Amino acid sequence: MSLQYLPTAADLNTIAEQVWASYLDPEGVSPFVPDDTAAAASDVHASVSITGTWHGHVVFACSTVAAKRAAAAFLAMGEDEVSDDDVIDVLGELANIIGGNVKSMLPGGCFVSLPHVVSAPADANHWPSAEKICELAGTWMGEPIAISMWHESESEGESSQ
Repeated sequence: MSLQYLPTAADLNTIAEQVWASYLDPEGVSPFVPDDTAAAASDVHASVSITGTWHGHVVFACSTVAAKRAAAAFLAMGEDEVSDDDVIDVLGELANIIGGNVKSMLPGGCFVSLPHVVSAPADANHWPSAEKICELAGTWMGEPIAISMWHESESEGESSQ
């Protein structure tokens, strides 16, 4: 199957604007600011995999501080009230929301996995057979955030038994 359209960094920016307006900054006081020169978001990575007619991953990465702030904003709590489990749940949900929006731009027959949240450096090779196809980097309240999309070829994405 030939891919008709592949989401771009501009599409990721549109999705990010919607996520911030709906969940992280509904008052419009602290928006996500795209900035290609922002430091790598390297502390926490939440991802979902997309399989079916397209194989790849959508990753939401941020600093530990941004992760805690996101959990507090999403759950309408104070940062001091946020637990580690809250951070994991919220970052997983953000990856799921963003991944679902990306999936809607891909050909029919794609499925989104459950989210996976890990602490790992930005240069960790999470998917050795995947290639980054686009990334939206920036800051939120002075902390690094990155949303990226990775493509894995179908033959590499399937496991052999």
